[in-house]
Amino acid sequence: MQVEVLKSKIHKVTITQADLNYIGSITIDEALMEAANLIENEKVHVLNLNNGERIETYVIRGKRNSGVICLNGPAARKAAVGDIVIILSYAFMDLEEAKQHKPILIFPDTRTNRLI
Repeated sequence: MQVEVLKSKIHKVTITQADLNYIGSITIDEALMEAANLIENEKVHVLNLNNGERIETYVIRGKRNSGVICLNGPAARKAAVGDIVIILSYAFMDLEEAKQHKPILIFPDTRTNRLI
């Protein structure tokens, strides 16, 4: 049996940009991606603490140490610059593996979106 469990969590980062005219996705600072074990094109859930929106999209790599968190395309309508979001990724695992699994949780500085 396979179960889906939390793989990674970037807890409370600030939206720095929203680009309606881009084709879609969320741009995340490469340093945050690496710390959270996210890869480019990976599916993520974005939870907006300011308005309650929850969206699914995929990751694109942002400039390292830039602090960029940018919602692109239609997702740009779901958050405003300055909103605080949580970014989650999940993985499928065998039940016994999932029981032992520990997700990667990172807690960046919410003002700068940089690792503390």
